[in-house]
Parts: sequence; structure tokens; C-alpha cells
Amino acid sequence: MSKITCFGEVLWDVFPSYKKIGGAPLNVASRLQSFNHDVSIISAIGQDESGADTLQYLKECGIDTSCVQEHNAYKTGKVKVTLNKEGVASYDIKYPRAWDKIRLTKMNKNAVENADAFIFGSLAARDDSSRNTLCQLIDRAKYKIFDLNLRPPFYTKDILTYLMDKADFIKFNDDELYEVSRNMGATFNSLEQNLRFIANKTNTKHLCVTKGAHGAILLYNDKLYYNKGFLVKVIDTVGAGDSFLAALISQLLNKKAPQKAIDFACAVGALVAQREGANPKISDSEIMAFVKSY
Repeated sequence: MSKITCFGEVLWDVFPSYKKIGGAPLNVASRLQSFNHDVSIISAIGQDESGADTLQYLKECGIDTSCVQEHNAYKTGKVKVTLNKEGVASYDIKYPRAWDKIRLTKMNKNAVENADAFIFGSLAARDDSSRNTLCQLIDRAKYKIFDLNLRPPFYTKDILTYLMDKADFIKFNDDELYEVSRNMGATFNSLEQNLRFIANKTNTKHLCVTKGAHGAILLYNDKLYYNKGFLVKVIDTVGAGDSFLAALISQLLNKKAPQKAIDFACAVGALVAQREGANPKISDSEIMAFVKSY
């Protein structure tokens, strides 16, 4: 069991007919906790009903909430989610929200210093307040995992480059990888070439790119590992990448072989995509049976 701290947005995904709790760091934390890790989250909520519901959810999951701050001047995060006919989501992310104003505290410094891994994304850097806190926490971490979440207009090339340079592990989806590589001067067509390009540019030994229904590629200590994906009927893709990352990091921290880790992670992502919302309950036995069926 590893001790893991996640940093960033906690919010509610509002669909046309229902709402579900979400935010990439919360989704990752929730899935990691289901794999029996000791997980804490650094974030902020408003003093409102959505904030109380968020805190209740995190506690029910067994996630340490001692670093979740409360603000009376800002509301709890909210995102309007629209799904196309393939179940692929687009997002209207409200700003500013409480998670944009995460303060640096002795408690969250300790949470990062005492963790085996520190997971953060790019969206949490959209506001000066949370970005400055994140930048001061990164250097305290033992193993830094950067999950790009490119949501226009909430990122810049300079911030992405800074966070990639700091990271020990970087996760992209395929569109994000191509965009970031091009912005850094790459002229390659293949995902593999672009992964190696970013690895060399940022001196990062562990990188991963997801390809939606077509699986993922992991570059781990200069060796490539592949999974071609699992065929499922997609309900919505919200949170599938977050559960993928949580499963992959869980396996790697548990010293599983990289190939087994990426196979397991792709299975978890697929199982999430065939259900509603970002955090459906999935048992270990269900995951293993799913992997075995392929």
C-alpha cells in the first residue's frame, strides 16, 4: 500500500438530466482508494450544499480530507457536461471556483512530503492562487505525476513546460501529446516518436499516452509497452482517463511489470467508459474477469 496525495479541482459534473461528482484529482483519488492505497486530497470547496456533498463523498470513499479547505467567498466547482452521440464529453468549466484558491499551508506541505507519490494536473494551474501553491508543493514531492488536462483557454505553453520539467511521470491523451509536441518544435507523426521527444526534452523517464478506444502506450525506462484497448459499449467517457491513470500508477507503485500495469489500466478505463459518471464502483474480481476474457 502506498501513500498518495492528489492536488487540484473537486467539482460536480452537471449532465442534461443528472449530476455526478468529479474533477480529475478527485476521480484519480477515488479510484486509487478503491485499490487500497492511503490517499489524501488537497483542494477547496465552497460553504454550500455542493461543498458539503463533496466532503461527504470523499469521507465515504475513505479519502483523507484534512487538506480540503473551505471558502465562503467562492462556490464549489461546477462543470456543464455535454455528450456527443459517441458519449465523448465537452466541458463548460465555471470560473472562478473554490478550488482555484487553494492556499499553501503547513498541513498540505506535510501531506506532500510524507507521500510516496504526488499527482497533479494542468487545470489546477489556471488561477494564480492555486498555481503558486502547486509550484511550492512540487519540490517537496518524492515522485511527481503530471496528468495533462488541456481545457482551453485554461493553460499556457510556459506553465505546461514548467510542470512537465518538474514531473517524473507524464500522462497525455493522443490529442494532447500532438499539441504539446508541436508547440515544443516536434515534427514527428507517430505517438512513439513524440513520446520520446517529450521524454528527452523534459528528462522524464516515465510517460504514457492514451488513445481512447484504441488503448494506450507506456514509455517506461526507455522501453515501450502497448495495449490495443478493449471493445465496450461507451455510455460516457467522463473519468475514464482518470481511472486509467489511477490503475496504472497503482500497479507501478505495487511493482507490477509495466505490461501488466498498462493492460490492467486499459481494462479499468474501459469498464468506467461503459457506465455513467466518472466514479462507478468496480470490484477487483470484475476487473480481473474482464482482462481474462480477452
